[in-house]
Amino acid sequence: TDKIISLITDAGTPGISDPGAILINECLKEKIDIIPLPGPSAVTTAVSVSGFFEKYLFYGFLPEKDKALKDELIKLSDKDYSLVFFVSPKKINKLIPFLKNYFKNRKVLICREISKFYEEFYRSDIELLQPFKNEPKGELTLVISERKFNKKISQTLSESDKRNINMMIN
Repeated sequence: TDKIISLITDAGTPGISDPGAILINECLKEKIDIIPLPGPSAVTTAVSVSGFFEKYLFYGFLPEKDKALKDELIKLSDKDYSLVFFVSPKKINKLIPFLKNYFKNRKVLICREISKFYEEFYRSDIELLQPFKNEPKGELTLVISERKFNKKISQTLSESDKRNINMMIN
């Protein structure tokens, strides 16, 4: 039969660190066509505003058990890419000491409630990162800079670029 079924969510992109992958795999087994429609993605949004190296690795949610968490962070700390994680607000304070231990001399961007009313971006050097006094509300997307953060990444705009930007905003 020619029916269309839609999976719609108000919390990210189904199938990315999300149970939507279960439905997608069932559709694949049944040879049902899947047509993705691009929508907001916390991953690309966070990376796009990070100012870090544009080559990144997306991990999703980190393991909960300390041993497995340490093992993963040891492997990831050696990568010279920006790293992106989803973090539950209940687990961010537990994670901060691990980040400080395994990602020295890097920067971090913590994004909260991307594209929603209470959207917030918190930037810090990892060494200066402090636990949250109150558990943040909403899901967190965490971006860690590449190993050798290059502070000279920014380029200067040409005068013609500045004129064009001014024309667009005025």
